[in-house]
Parts: sequence; structure tokens; C-alpha cells
Amino acid sequence: MVTIKSSQKLFTADEVSRLTGICLDHLQSLARSKHLGFIARAAEAAGAQAEEWLFTNSDLMILTVLYPRCQHKSA
Repeated sequence: MVTIKSSQKLFTADEVSRLTGICLDHLQSLARSKHLGFIARAAEAAGAQAEEWLFTNSDLMILTVLYPRCQHKSA
């Protein structure tokens, strides 16, 4: 069971990884293959594009129910 604030609508990949126990590598792979989350692109000061995966409450619940915690992830 994952407990979150009802006011929080979006979660970063780091937050989802911490809440679900799925490592970042597996999380990004699952997001791509199962079409979960979305990539937000922000312009950095140096002009480069920064990409960050963002997930909704629904994405978080799907990941929690369908995918087990990574055993290799250090706690």
C-alpha cells in the first residue's frame, strides 16, 4: 500500500521509485513499454534540454499493483 497526499497530482521518477521500490532503470523501461507516465522537457540555462519522467496518481497505482519491488535495489 502506498500513501500519498491527495493534493499531489504528479510524481517524479525518483519519487515513484522510492514509493514503489522499482529501480529507476526498470521504471523507465516499464514506462516506455507500457506507455505509463510522460516526459517533461525543460530548457536548461545552458540551452540543453532536460528530460524528466513524470507520473500521475493512476500511473503510480498501476505500477504498485502490477510490478514487484526490485530485489537488487538497495534500501
